[in-house]
Amino acid sequence: MRSATEVMAIIRRGTEEILLEEALLKKLEEKRPLRIKAGFDPTAPDLHLGHTVLINKLRQFQDLGHEVLFLIGDFTGMIGDPTGKNSTRKPLTRSEVLDNARTYEQQIFKILDPEKTLVVFNSSWMNEMSAADLIQLAAKQTVARMLERDDFNKRYKGGQPIAIHEFLYPLVQGYDSVALKADVELGGTDQKFNLLVGRQLQESHGQEPQVVITVPILEGLDGVQKMSKSLNNYIGIADSPDEMFGKIMSISDDLMWRYLELLSFRSIEEVEAWHKEVEGGANPRDVKVRLAEELVERFHDRAAAEKANQNFVARFRQGAVPDEMPELELHTPDGTLPIANLLKEAGLVSSTSEAMRMIKQGAVRIDGERVTDKGLACQAGSTGVYQVGKRRFARVGLI
Repeated sequence: MRSATEVMAIIRRGTEEILLEEALLKKLEEKRPLRIKAGFDPTAPDLHLGHTVLINKLRQFQDLGHEVLFLIGDFTGMIGDPTGKNSTRKPLTRSEVLDNARTYEQQIFKILDPEKTLVVFNSSWMNEMSAADLIQLAAKQTVARMLERDDFNKRYKGGQPIAIHEFLYPLVQGYDSVALKADVELGGTDQKFNLLVGRQLQESHGQEPQVVITVPILEGLDGVQKMSKSLNNYIGIADSPDEMFGKIMSISDDLMWRYLELLSFRSIEEVEAWHKEVEGGANPRDVKVRLAEELVERFHDRAAAEKANQNFVARFRQGAVPDEMPELELHTPDGTLPIANLLKEAGLVSSTSEAMRMIKQGAVRIDGERVTDKGLACQAGSTGVYQVGKRRFARVGLI
């Protein structure tokens, strides 16, 4: 059996901050299953790899013998988390929240052990709370304390409105920890304020305050902004094997190491050995393939991972094209259509200037042949497979 010190070393991997480490060590030394809480507001129908940074840590706690409380914020989701927002967030309807919550329940067990997971909804206790109870809860915090939150502070100083219900969000999230008697709560670094409110409310209710663990925010495919479906820089855990594999292979070499750190279950020693291999001249693409196969296998199976790898090799190293792609017809105003306009109208680029840039980079092909002429006029009556970059294809007929 591992010692509490050894367990702490495992838990520290991939975390940003543990508040307080000595309190967690003390809880671990009690040799009892801890109640590990994490909350997810079902604001979108699908989970992506950014969410799994935290879910992986939950699975790690399960493997260490602890119980996970996977809290679906069906009540808080109708308030709308104001974290990181510069304006009041539009609340979701009850129907939208429940539809999204159902997909969360289906997807989390791709990672979590169902036998060690308790899925709970915070409407279970919040719907039972009276108006008087809510007022008593609100009395536990001051406006000054709320304005310590960076996003609230910026909006207040900038003259941006803050709705009263937004102040309720961290209080309700904190009260969830009281209702569940959580020993530990996990959240992204942007959730630190809310997690600490949970500690404060537990103390005020006579409970031992939870330990707070924050995990890093995963960058999206662009390597810059937070992974988000709204920014279209995400990898969904429900993506097809080919799509997931291709997206992972498209990330930069630098971002690859970040993904290995936060998403891979490989040992630290193994990843460090790969790093040395690349520094010694090995191709980082080979490491990226290992990461892509690991993640596809996790969310699908080994056979799907191997097949996705084969398809990727066929498509991008041997010049093959996907079996399925968008097919459309475009009208030519005078019998021809400039290549930049065609690519834009086909949805392969966002603008003609992007089309020009991609042609200059050698990233545009027609039927496998690279396009070098930015002034190319495509003729009416022709049909071809147009490709931009590694993953954007369309079969276009001109009429």
